[in-house]
Amino acid sequence: MIALLAALLGVVPSPAHALAEDSTVYTLSPETQVEVHVGRSGMLRFLGHEHLIRARGVTGRIVYYPRAPTASRVAITVAAPSLEVLTPPDSTEIRQVTEVMRSQVLAVTRYPEITFASREVTPIAGGYRVRGALSVVGVSQDVTVDVAVVIQPDTLRATATFAVKQRDYAIEPVRAGGGAVRVADRVAIDCVIVAVRERAAGGG
Repeated sequence: MIALLAALLGVVPSPAHALAEDSTVYTLSPETQVEVHVGRSGMLRFLGHEHLIRARGVTGRIVYYPRAPTASRVAITVAAPSLEVLTPPDSTEIRQVTEVMRSQVLAVTRYPEITFASREVTPIAGGYRVRGALSVVGVSQDVTVDVAVVIQPDTLRATATFAVKQRDYAIEPVRAGGGAVRVADRVAIDCVIVAVRERAAGGG
């Protein structure tokens, strides 16, 4: 109808206007999970523990263009203070590791948010390759993630696993025992994104 009216009026819609009409916006739901797996290294690494960290506060939006997927955008924010250490099972060690992570590693008071903003989206088999800026403790680095995506009328579900190095963000891996046991520089991140379609004002 808009195209017909435009033709009758002699007006050609701009590409940006056409894209805006064709986009679907999804908001991340509380079901979204982001987990960080932190390993250990060093001569006595067998004495240390691997740690599983989960983000409790994850928000964001996905703007998806079905007819022009490369124009799609992703923006995700993790509240740094919401990161919780889940393992090892010893509660005292969990408290200690959590305190070190929040105060020394991530400095959550100074840097309360960890963010990801896409810069490029490329279709691949079963999903998309997303390149974007991941910002941690005020340092931004490009990361590329292969994302498996399932899109339904009202929901979008995406899963991805990727790795980053702490030193790329000017974070020195924590050491103990005179350096014989230390946290590995490389950490793995698992994401399960569950997003719900935003409804236009007035329903629809």
